Amino acid sequence: MRAAALLMRPDSQVEAALASRGCEVSVAGRDVAQGWGAAVRQVVLATKAAALVVDPQPGELDALLGPVERDEADVVLGRRPRVSLAERAANQVAGLALQDEGRWDALSPARAFRVAALKAEPVRADGDEAEAEALVKLAAQRYRLAEASVAPRPARSLGLVARLARTFGRYAALQNDADNQHEGYSTLAHLEAGAPNYNAWLGDTFSRWAGQRVLEIGAGIGTITAHLAPGRELITALEVEEFYVRRLRNRFRGQRQVEPYQSDVALADWQALRSRRFDTIVLSNVLEHIPDDGGAVRTFAKILPVGGRVILYVPALPALFGSLDEAVGHHRRYTPRSLRAVLEENGFSVEHLRWMNLVGIPGWYVNGRILKRRVLPPLQLRVYDRVAPWLARAEAHVKLPVGLSLLCVARRRP
Repeated sequence: MRAAALLMRPDSQVEAALASRGCEVSVAGRDVAQGWGAAVRQVVLATKAAALVVDPQPGELDALLGPVERDEADVVLGRRPRVSLAERAANQVAGLALQDEGRWDALSPARAFRVAALKAEPVRADGDEAEAEALVKLAAQRYRLAEASVAPRPARSLGLVARLARTFGRYAALQNDADNQHEGYSTLAHLEAGAPNYNAWLGDTFSRWAGQRVLEIGAGIGTITAHLAPGRELITALEVEEFYVRRLRNRFRGQRQVEPYQSDVALADWQALRSRRFDTIVLSNVLEHIPDDGGAVRTFAKILPVGGRVILYVPALPALFGSLDEAVGHHRRYTPRSLRAVLEENGFSVEHLRWMNLVGIPGWYVNGRILKRRVLPPLQLRVYDRVAPWLARAEAHVKLPVGLSLLCVARRRP
């Protein structure tokens, strides 16, 4: 794989090391006066290389470029052994925008990119703030981030740190994703980043019932897909919106058992899907998005073998329907009776049906019915996630009288 290199200032020793490795070398201080964003944009448009490394030291080339060259990552950030207090604080702000709780050294000047990713998500800013813009856009599109240890660097100037922190803060506070393209994305991203314990609990629940060849309907950004994929033969992640399919392809690049598939449920090539020999269909907070849920369930019955399972996790209690439901495209919330009816009238026998998530009811009601919010606040999710494992264990030993959601497992009838 050929690589290009961009240096923000001339350095004859680094240039010699890059040239000996066969890299195309550009120096921003010499060629581009506008700043980081303009320099990166110029190199990306001109190069035919597959990887780009920015501001490396001679001994860091293999560490930074290696994961990109081996197709293990799309972005590699250099992790410095020491960072200033100001940079450490800015990294925490960056974590809010990147939905990663600040675990990357996002202010490190040393980084490498897959050029195709930068071409797909080009930076618009010319100046140094484009450093933050590039990371947010690629993280929002679910490109794979990795890190590599790099040599110490001088602390970045307070002015630059402030500009980068301000840019990360703007993305974190004011935009749903890098370009404000999709209202529901923010809620899904907050649910994934803000509630990892809850998602792991839900993923483990599905995994206990799922077989080896799974069709996941409405995969979204791949939160449940990631929990189902390990150890299975096939996960076909069906998603209607191209906005999310791009994220799925980026997120699961290199995982051959995961197959993103773009289609509406009503328009999918079900004959082709049937040839994949699925034994399980999973829908996590999806059936409520489908206008004709009964028709969809009849279709599922046609492609599953007798005894094949459909696993459903759906929002419950119609009285809770509010702005949060509208923002993510819900058509309805279910009761046990209505969910059982749509399954049993369309080819399935209910094997397991129970309420889940009793304590989530007040938060959903207050946010969606009283405050009319369209996005779940990340802080609330993090607080909830701290107690989610305890709640899951408690719910496993009692029969709940009601809950925010319903879990249902049903088998295909003869």
